[in-house]
Amino acid sequence: MTAHGPAMSPDEFKRNGEAVLNWIADYRADEDGHRPVQSNIDPGSIYEALPASPPLHPEPFESVMQDVDRVLRPGLTHWQSPDWFAYFPSNGAEPSVLADLLSSGMGVQGMLWATSPACTELEMRMLDWTVEALGLPEHFRFDAPGPGGGVLQDTASSAVLACMVAAREDATDGQSNIDGLAQSTGPLIAYVSTQSHSSVEKAARVCGIGSANLRLIEVDDSFAMNPDALAATLEADRAAGCRPFFICVTLGTTGTGAFDPLDVIGELAEQYECWLHVDAAMFGTAALCPEHRWMHEGVERADSWSFNPHKWMGATFDCSCLWLRDATALTNAMSINPAYLDNPATAGGEVIDYRDWHVQLGRRFRALKLWFLYRCVGLERLQSMIRHHVQLTQELVSWIDDDPDWHRVAPTPMTLACLQHRAGDQVTSAVLNSLNESGSMALTHCELDGRYTIRLSIGQWNTTISHVRAAWDRIVSAGTEFTSSS
Repeated sequence: MTAHGPAMSPDEFKRNGEAVLNWIADYRADEDGHRPVQSNIDPGSIYEALPASPPLHPEPFESVMQDVDRVLRPGLTHWQSPDWFAYFPSNGAEPSVLADLLSSGMGVQGMLWATSPACTELEMRMLDWTVEALGLPEHFRFDAPGPGGGVLQDTASSAVLACMVAAREDATDGQSNIDGLAQSTGPLIAYVSTQSHSSVEKAARVCGIGSANLRLIEVDDSFAMNPDALAATLEADRAAGCRPFFICVTLGTTGTGAFDPLDVIGELAEQYECWLHVDAAMFGTAALCPEHRWMHEGVERADSWSFNPHKWMGATFDCSCLWLRDATALTNAMSINPAYLDNPATAGGEVIDYRDWHVQLGRRFRALKLWFLYRCVGLERLQSMIRHHVQLTQELVSWIDDDPDWHRVAPTPMTLACLQHRAGDQVTSAVLNSLNESGSMALTHCELDGRYTIRLSIGQWNTTISHVRAAWDRIVSAGTEFTSSS
């Protein structure tokens, strides 16, 4: 029988660890290796290339790494490519990558303060740092008077679910957790715009509100939520015996990057006693720059505010910040105290146990990623990156607006441009599909007013004006090719 021992000796671990770090560094530096930007393999090809059964005996680590290149790399979509213009970015700055490796190496589990005090207290301080960095209200800080505070969720989807659960319990005086939620009479109603992220509807389904009780509010010409339409819907629901309880404001919608009018909607939330959640998943990062804090007008009315540093800011996925004006609403909704989690620190009531701030019990040491990012990059360089991407987008906007064949179909307040070919949907979709298939870049689309629309999102850390210029030239060339051949 083989003696039990470490999976790798310390020397093997160091040697193989260096090999992994070298692979990561080479991958990051190899811009030409990020082709095609989106994987173009056939479905099932990687599955079929892998053995049907696990190995009985250990294999050389070198063989494993060779298969990373041979089997897995062709199936990667290169989110870190400077030619990534799809969805939104998922920047993973190198210091944050190293912090993630350190977190994995430590292998700590931060469900309770007692299970790793450093995991909890660093997170508390990083959430406070980020409040200051973004210019958010002081009541979101742990070191300010009051019951506010912040937590790292995995994604903004989990953040909106946590807040909807907290709002549900607040609206039912805590009874829905005990008795279950009855929606047959006097149902709880949530409100979002037609352009809001699908995670809000998923949250409504998961927490028992139901899609039928989620109101999709029409938008204005800029694709932002129309406050008059919201007010009319709130009033109609209340008159019908429904219970408005939750409103989600989006600061930078996925489709167009539109900003809902937070201040006006916040007034309606107060009037109708609704929880006001702010989803700034992508463009909340822009508030690192004071000139972009116009988006915060009315933020003092928000019950919760979230954004994803793992999108634009440079923290490796996953890392999503959520703050609450009164965190007890969330912890009351989420807290269950089995005997096996009893410990003196929790019993004393002087510590934060983050397992009460979200659905899952276990949690990784995510705060390391923010700590390393702040300390090794600094706010000034983060601000410079944001300003650079905004400037690149304005250059792109000028080219689109000067082109006779293409036009923008939504405002571009930040770094997302939406465009259509004047010849119609067939040409617009053909351009996007051909460029994605070519491997030269990655684009995604949305539908606006029933029309197929290309989304071009600028925000990958290493994207330069030359990458944006090349992308635009390819779009124009493809448009000309498809119109001349039709």
